[in-house]
Amino acid sequence: MNSLPLLSLLVFAPWAGALVLALLPRLSPSASRGLALGTSLSTLLFGLIACSDFNPAATAYQFVEVHNWIRALGVHYYLGLDGMSLLLVLLTGLVAPAALLASWRLERDVRLFNLLFLLLQGAALGVFLALDFFHWFIFWELSLVPAFFLIKLWGGPGAPRAAYQFVIYTLAGSAFMLAAFAAIYGATGSLSFPQLAHAAAGGELAAALGPWWIKIVFVGVFLGLAVKVPLFPFHTWLPSAYAEAPTGASMFLTGIMSKMGVYGFFRLLWPLFPAQLHAASGVLLWLALAGVVLGAFAAMAQTDLKRMIAYSSINHVSYCLLALFAVAGGGSELARDSAATSAALTSAKEAALSGALLQMFNHGLSASALFFCAGILASRNNGNRGLADYGGVRTSAPLFAGLCGLAMFSSIGLPGLNGFVGEFLIFRGVFGLVPYAAAVACLGLFATAYFLLTFWQKVFHGPVAGGGKNFADLDGLELATLLPGIVLMFLLGLAPQLLAGLINPLVTTWAAK
Repeated sequence: MNSLPLLSLLVFAPWAGALVLALLPRLSPSASRGLALGTSLSTLLFGLIACSDFNPAATAYQFVEVHNWIRALGVHYYLGLDGMSLLLVLLTGLVAPAALLASWRLERDVRLFNLLFLLLQGAALGVFLALDFFHWFIFWELSLVPAFFLIKLWGGPGAPRAAYQFVIYTLAGSAFMLAAFAAIYGATGSLSFPQLAHAAAGGELAAALGPWWIKIVFVGVFLGLAVKVPLFPFHTWLPSAYAEAPTGASMFLTGIMSKMGVYGFFRLLWPLFPAQLHAASGVLLWLALAGVVLGAFAAMAQTDLKRMIAYSSINHVSYCLLALFAVAGGGSELARDSAATSAALTSAKEAALSGALLQMFNHGLSASALFFCAGILASRNNGNRGLADYGGVRTSAPLFAGLCGLAMFSSIGLPGLNGFVGEFLIFRGVFGLVPYAAAVACLGLFATAYFLLTFWQKVFHGPVAGGGKNFADLDGLELATLLPGIVLMFLLGLAPQLLAGLINPLVTTWAAK
């Protein structure tokens, strides 16, 4: 097994499927769908193989693949996996096939749609596994191309504008990040994430860049990642892109692509710029709180179901950054209090970091399921997806109502479902580090419960009205798309250690920094 290039197989298997689709232009739509789904499922297969051989007690990168690539520039083909990467690989292996199943009935340009989707899946996996900035950035930018065309060609009436806005925002952020890493390479001659993190921990990176340049470089990397998440106030591209994208693309955008930005904060910004992130943590904490609270209140004001879920995604992803910024601040306010012990601060950091990683995974499951449910509602009612367009759906489609309700309660954070665990640990950790931030973030919790329960009441309960009349319940394909994620929501809610066990040693190492 050690000789198997497992990580390369993870990254390039979807691209191999895309290549086959490109070389077979006469392939029938049904064969294109089957080939794409089988290739997409390879991520889950290889991810489970990696999980079976993964040693969670070893915090160093595992399954490492290093090869010289561009010797003149000191660039290496460098892949590695740790607990955080493994969670996101497994999440991709779950969400991507579900998104393809959700797109199974698309009739227009089926081969092209599946080809672009597999390109997007491979690029996302490359971001989660690459450890050299050169090809990490290639994967990062390549993800924009298929996502742009998936939104523009198969999206709703406002799709062209939403697609261009999505690309312009993210390209602008990437330009800042590329310039920042060019400065890092000029000062250090290295683009290896582990080497740069080691240099940052020893102060060599700051010395090489100088006191002013390292602040500028920090801002450049921050902007590239903040737009991708997106962190408030860089979020304005997201609601339109998520709402106008076809259902399968919306599922992947919220389930996987938003996690690429959060992953970058943990993999790049925090290890390479710990002092700068600590200095800026006070301001950044308020930006994360704005995403948590204002994202939830913006969702509460929406009448379009997909825009409501899109703003809800901003709220939920902001919890992850709230936890990181609280940890980066180091609990400095409490550290000055003689009653605050080092052990208590370390425990709070561990809780916050564990919660953030679990929240990334759990939100990917619940949010993608909710976008699929919104897609089902729209498909049954001529594309209409307003809150006022439905009533009494539970009467006509009790199975759909029950499964959608479980995804909704997972998003709310109901105990016993997977969404509770991450949010609880985040609040436990943030309260131990920055109590006022946890108190303010509670407003986001209340608003989230309000707008999701309002959605549940208006669409599924009350008299049968509008699109709720003669609403067909889930068929076999729709059930196969939705049910596995719902089962996992129960399983991970009752046994969160299945995921926590993969990251606990890594989190302990992070918290001790």
